Amino acid sequence: MDANYPRLMAAYNRWMNQRLYAACDQLDDTTRHADLGAFFKSIHATLDHLVWGDAIWLDRLQQQPLPSATAGTLLYPDWNELKAARAVLDQRLIDWAAGIDQAWLMESFSFTSRVYQRDFTQPRWVFVTQLFNHQTHHRGQLTTLLAQLDIDFGITDLPMLPELADPHWLA
Repeated sequence: MDANYPRLMAAYNRWMNQRLYAACDQLDDTTRHADLGAFFKSIHATLDHLVWGDAIWLDRLQQQPLPSATAGTLLYPDWNELKAARAVLDQRLIDWAAGIDQAWLMESFSFTSRVYQRDFTQPRWVFVTQLFNHQTHHRGQLTTLLAQLDIDFGITDLPMLPELADPHWLA
């Protein structure tokens, strides 16, 4: 992994989230909160979990105090508050990724997981990969739920990221 990977994935994350929230804006609040059988039950709770997970990973990687809420705790029951929190967090990820360099990615990093109740030590790039992989995993669940509600989310392919139309963007 080189230092462009977090920058690319942070931009992709923001693009996908903007499109995902626009698609979810087509739904009423009752539908967004309905138990559709997903791991976190509803579209809203899954989106909320993504905010929680991204905040946990970003705070951990920036060596900041972690939020006290546990996995599955609904942080933002209000749709507009959730959308606003997502937008702020996406910008925070963009800004963070812009400052990463190769040496930082390769350094060893240790933390204790509250979820797994164990210590982890790996190169930072492993945990950066986990941050972005977790997002992709749950967005895949969400696009499936949207398809079941007859909402066509459209393309999700990384090469379609608008920033990549500029050949110098990652230079």
